[in-house]
Amino acid sequence: MRKGKLAVIGAGKWGQALHFALSQKEECYITSRSKRDIKNFVDLEFALSCEYLVIAIPAQEIRNWLEKNFVYSNQKILVASKGIEASTGAFLNEIYSNFIPNNSIGFISGPSFAAEVIQGLPCALVINSKSKKIYEEFSKFFPNFIKTYYSSDVVGAEIAGAYKNVLAIASGICEGLNLGNNAKASLISRGLVEMQRFGKYFGAKKMTFLGLSGAGDLFLTANSTMSRNYRVGLGLATNRSLEEILKELGEVAEGVQTANAIDKLSKMYKIYTPIAKEVKLILDGKSPKDSLNDLIKN
Repeated sequence: MRKGKLAVIGAGKWGQALHFALSQKEECYITSRSKRDIKNFVDLEFALSCEYLVIAIPAQEIRNWLEKNFVYSNQKILVASKGIEASTGAFLNEIYSNFIPNNSIGFISGPSFAAEVIQGLPCALVINSKSKKIYEEFSKFFPNFIKTYYSSDVVGAEIAGAYKNVLAIASGICEGLNLGNNAKASLISRGLVEMQRFGKYFGAKKMTFLGLSGAGDLFLTANSTMSRNYRVGLGLATNRSLEEILKELGEVAEGVQTANAIDKLSKMYKIYTPIAKEVKLILDGKSPKDSLNDLIKN
């Protein structure tokens, strides 16, 4: 093992932004299946030999990637993905627990557009872990323009980070239908209540949803065209096909698959999630205007 060495796995926009940020204090490596023209690019074998790993690969690919590539050898892991596995409804911490001990892993949450992080603009993030030592070890790597906080509410942060992407799609639809600021504020605030209700079922803490991981990330993602999920909503509002929207986007919009996962879990455990339900139906082809009418009536 390369003691004290740090590597980012995944070179999408968020992975590259984290690599930029973490490189401000010391050498940080990065690896990817495709993008090799990045400073300090290394192969996967080298990256996995580093003591500290930041994993920034799409949520739906994580289980398969771990099964094929990862062997735990006392690395410390920080997960930078947000989502719920659509095929099983599993939370990411549940997937990772099959490969990594809980006291060796943490999860990033909070409002953080990659485009602003890579410009060195200030932001605040939460490192969520059952082990405060993981927070202490990773927080020292972050640059001065990123303030870090600690939370032990892993499941709450994970649900908030996943759910807000679905609500961002809803907010984009609201904007695309020109429903006005009153409607959008109502949607986002009720979405926050819905997200917290969903999280409560799984043992999440209420305060998590009122802080950076919940309200902070939701307000950011559900109010800007910098959000991929928000842009998906804008496209759906104008009756464009999901396939066309995602092709034009050229990147993963985690809210699409997460909507399926939340719908699956809500039905399984009988949790009331009306906004997420309508997003799932719109993604499946329902008219956004019909969804609006159903949300108002019910």
